[in-house]
Amino acid sequence: MMNIQWYPGHMTKAKRMMQEDIKLIDIVIELLDARAPLSSKNPDIDNLATNKSRMVILNKADMADAKTTAVWQNYFEAKGFFVAKVNSQKGAGMKEVKSLIEKACQEKKAINGVVQEACKEKIARDRKRGIINRPIRAMIVGIPNVGKSTFINSYAKKSCTKVGNKPGVTKGKQWIRIGKDVELLDTP
Repeated sequence: MMNIQWYPGHMTKAKRMMQEDIKLIDIVIELLDARAPLSSKNPDIDNLATNKSRMVILNKADMADAKTTAVWQNYFEAKGFFVAKVNSQKGAGMKEVKSLIEKACQEKKAINGVVQEACKEKIARDRKRGIINRPIRAMIVGIPNVGKSTFINSYAKKSCTKVGNKPGVTKGKQWIRIGKDVELLDTP
């Protein structure tokens, strides 16, 4: 009898890279396909992101049923995640992200307010240690073809990352600076 290994090699490599980089990260932003959030979720991410602030982006929300997406949004919010619905390809839903930012972070009015709010405990610890204004470091994670690079390009409002319609376009990790407040780590 032969054992079949279904877990693709590039996902194993990405998991190892995430384990190495998680100590540098303040918040993990997981992209899921809004049409099938549970099926597009890698269960390893929950274990790897333990004790980190978490944000779930329901991408491709324009192609999903709005009522069902709202149910999923409530589900992830009940788990303690910050949640936003977007269509990264067209930039739709970024206003929703901005309004969530304003709601979550009243003292900051930057686009990165949600990240600031999610990491407020980390910021307070850094201030106690004398570290002021260090950018928040966020790791973008998700299974292949969920739209990680497209989201980053839409969020940054410029073409920072290469995108494609096949898995494995992002070959290695790269840091993308968004203003002075946030650094995103794009992962394969």
